[in-house]
Amino acid sequence: MPAHRYTRGAPRLPQGLADRRWPEQEIRRPPLWASVDLRDGNQALANPMDVRRKREMFDLLVRMGFKEIEVGYPAASSADFSFIRDLIVQDRIPDDVTIVVFTPARLDLIDRTFEAIQGAERVMVHLCLATACLWREVVFSMTAPELRQLTVQAAEHVAALADAMGGSQLRFEYSPETFNVTEPEFALEVCDAVTAVWNASPDRPVTLNMPTTVETDSPNVFADQIEWMHRNLSRRESVILSVHPHNDRGTAVASAELAVMAGADRIEGTLFGNGERTGNVCLATLALNLFSRGIDPQLDFTDIDSIRRTVESCNQMPVPARHPYVGELVYTAFSGTHQDAIGKGLAALEKRSARTGLPVSDLPWEVPYLPIDPRDVGRTYESVVRVNSQSGKGGVAQVLKTHHGLDLPRPLRAELAGAVQKVTDETGTEVSSHHLWEIFAETYLTPRPGLRVKDVKAAHQDDRVEVVLSLMEPGGQEHELSGAGTEFTDALVDAVTLLGHTVELHSVSHHPLADDADRRTAAYVHLTAGAAAAHGAGIDAEPESAFTIAFFNALNNAHASR
Repeated sequence: MPAHRYTRGAPRLPQGLADRRWPEQEIRRPPLWASVDLRDGNQALANPMDVRRKREMFDLLVRMGFKEIEVGYPAASSADFSFIRDLIVQDRIPDDVTIVVFTPARLDLIDRTFEAIQGAERVMVHLCLATACLWREVVFSMTAPELRQLTVQAAEHVAALADAMGGSQLRFEYSPETFNVTEPEFALEVCDAVTAVWNASPDRPVTLNMPTTVETDSPNVFADQIEWMHRNLSRRESVILSVHPHNDRGTAVASAELAVMAGADRIEGTLFGNGERTGNVCLATLALNLFSRGIDPQLDFTDIDSIRRTVESCNQMPVPARHPYVGELVYTAFSGTHQDAIGKGLAALEKRSARTGLPVSDLPWEVPYLPIDPRDVGRTYESVVRVNSQSGKGGVAQVLKTHHGLDLPRPLRAELAGAVQKVTDETGTEVSSHHLWEIFAETYLTPRPGLRVKDVKAAHQDDRVEVVLSLMEPGGQEHELSGAGTEFTDALVDAVTLLGHTVELHSVSHHPLADDADRRTAAYVHLTAGAAAAHGAGIDAEPESAFTIAFFNALNNAHASR
């Protein structure tokens, strides 16, 4: 690889930050959220949104609780201009939402921007101009003083148009684009000049937004830059310090979180990270990272799949299956060790719920491998565990319990997992819950060839059980047998000895089927007949009938294996 072409100089670190404080800070509340899906995200789409898709995205952002929404770049296209006019004229902007409109620092584009926002009650004008040396020299052919003067002139023009507009609650935002590769002292100089022009005050703060336009350094470098700005801005009490991380290095989330620790008040980003190149920072990931630490993000993700579907429809781009929190597979375990741990964690929660009388939804979430409860974002447990060739007995058992209400005994889990493994090795594909049920039913639940029960009667007296069995052998011969024992299954063993079957019971268990309207019982029997051990299962509304089915399925399985 020609790495010599990418040798970079030292990061643009400010002087005098040897006593950085951000490493000791902890995020205790959510930042201010600003969605740029409709502007920065939209500009990055191969097929930019039409008005219908823009409305759908805007309405979604409002429902989720965003209070600042950058709705477009009105000077860039007639579609953006028309959409912004539609929002204003049709009174589609809620009273507690501020729309943001973006404009570069060109006077004609600023004029067009103010045309678009006429009549708006609450709007923020976002002025942007790149400040880095490379952009000054290559893109603008300007010196630093010349670029500063251009920025101040644009800010003055914004202020003059705002004064002339009247009747609106206008706010201002300025982004020194390419902030992260700008000399910190120059970025500070320009930002202070802009806040002076706009007369920033605590009751009318200016948003200063620091973009990592192209991410070039590790997140700690960006945190140092933000803390230095936070500590050196001349009107800090009158500034909302914002960040706009891009994801070129794949560390936008880390950059945003460290920036908040370093003093940032606000984060701009998009849902699921759409944006130029590798995208903007993902606001869903940031918000749900806070949620997973017990901090309410003040955004509603309780139906995350609906949010994803809307974003996919508007962006005409799929959200990857492994995207944090929202991807199709992020709550799914295929690995046997993961499945076993998840199953035990869910079982422990259920036991604690039964012990305390509290619903699982009110208990502290402590389940291995799942940072949040999937139900809190609108998912179910049905897809948490799925079975393929990498799965083990824990996964097989969890799927049968989740989808079919069966709580298999441990020895049966292991044996069934072996049968499933054989199928997955042969096919190389995932086994669905329906297919898993078919394997289980065919092996343990469906009546097996061999002895067939035509009728069974049981009588209970004190601590004894007596049974009368009507059986048919494979050849068609019928038998009327009786047996007795301390338990029902003991009486069955006693009865079949009259036909010469030597049976030893290893385990017998049962439970009601979970969420079963018919209130049926599932029974499991593990026995040895002759020299062969086998399992059997039975399901019936009557517990003793379920035990009878399970017993004879196990007995016939043992005979078949011989």
